[in-house]
This record gives sequence, structure tokens and C-alpha cells, in this order.
Amino acid sequence: MSTKPVTPYASSNSKNQQVREMFNRISNRYDSLNSILSLGVHRYWRKACLNEIKKKTTQPKFILDVATGTGDFALTCLNLNPEKITGMDISAGMLNVGQTKLKLRNIPSTKIELIEDNAETCTRFENTFDLAVVAFGVRNFENLDKGLYNIKRMLKPNGVICVLEFAYPRNKLIKLIYHFYFKRIIPWIGRFFSSDSKAYRYLFESVQEFPHFDSFIKHLHDAGYNQTSFRSLSFGIACCYTGIKKAS
Repeated sequence: MSTKPVTPYASSNSKNQQVREMFNRISNRYDSLNSILSLGVHRYWRKACLNEIKKKTTQPKFILDVATGTGDFALTCLNLNPEKITGMDISAGMLNVGQTKLKLRNIPSTKIELIEDNAETCTRFENTFDLAVVAFGVRNFENLDKGLYNIKRMLKPNGVICVLEFAYPRNKLIKLIYHFYFKRIIPWIGRFFSSDSKAYRYLFESVQEFPHFDSFIKHLHDAGYNQTSFRSLSFGIACCYTGIKKAS
């Protein structure tokens, strides 16, 4: 892995600042683009994550959705029948889209609350949540280990973390197709629909640099999680990782 963090733009701003700017720029078209670029498979991936979560916890009452974006994973987590879900993101633009979605579904803030905060530095919660989920968000952390550790701090003892993230296929043929689609097709579609091809070029570059499979499990261990496991999804295009906060 490169020691220099991959960032969306050639800017002197921090990675967190650039990621916030990027998602604010593409927020209005993020959901439609996400469905187009993933061919709708992201819905299956989130449901697969729920199945992995159920192997480690039963009916979590309080859920934290880190990098919630427009709230898709928070909405999926309603299937776990929690008392409350808190969605956290650094992009006000994404959260505004999420708030609109919740209003259209008549979901009150007492059920799903969306807040603007950074999971790497958030101090408002401690030993609060039974479950923390992160879909396609940890790759955007400025400091991966710091973010994973702080999420652990916000979890109750024996709380569960579930991370859904892009990976890199091991099959040579799938890898070739995947590489071409991510490097050539996705930035072109992103530029056509959102006028920000750099955001989708960053997607390819950040996925390449991010630790996958056993390498990411090591980061979970180092942050203090145990009973870790991962499930490869769609030939390794994505991966669902789970772990449990060690009880003190």
C-alpha cells in the first residue's frame, strides 16, 4: 500500500476536506449514479451484510451508520428492528438528500437521526451502540486505524462492527473486466452524469490502495476487535467484514 493517502483532488486540503467537498458536489445525483454504476447489486450486498450481522448479534437496539451518505444502509438496517439508528456523515449535501428521503417515507428522527460529524474524531458518543455499520466509507477515512478505533469506542462492550467495502477480485478474468470497468467506464459515466470525473477516478484509485480481505481483518484486530470474519461478495468485487468489540 502507498504511504501517501489517495485523495479525490490535487489539493493541499486534507483528505477529509476533499472527501467532504467531493460528496457535496455529487450528492444530488449520487443515488441514481450508484444504482447505474453498480447495476443495482449494492442492494444485494447490503442484504448480505444483514445476514452476516445476524450471525453475531440478535436485534441490536441502537445502531450507528458511519458514512451514512443519503441513508441507504440506515434504511436497510430497519429490517433489524432497532429502537433507533443514528446516521453520521461529514457531507452536509449527502445528509440533506438523506433527510428528504426520510421525510418522503415518513420516518421520524426518533427512528433514524442523521447528524453531521466525522467518525474519526467524533466524541459525542461512548459505549452507546450495539452495532456499527459502514458501507463504502472506511476507504475514505484519512486515518483508517484511527477511524476503526473510534468506532470501537462508540460501541458497547461486545458490540458488533460490519464494514461493506469494495475489494479486488482474485479470479484473473473477473479482475480484468473489473479493472477495465472501474478505470475506464465508471469515470466516463461519472463525468457524463455529474460533471466530476475526478470523484469516480478516485473511486478506482482508492479501491486499488485499500487493504482487502485478510489485510483488512488485520486492521480490525489492531483496532481491538475479535471474532473477525469476512464474506466475499460477487466474485470478490465487494466484501463484508464483521468483528466484535472486546469486552473490557
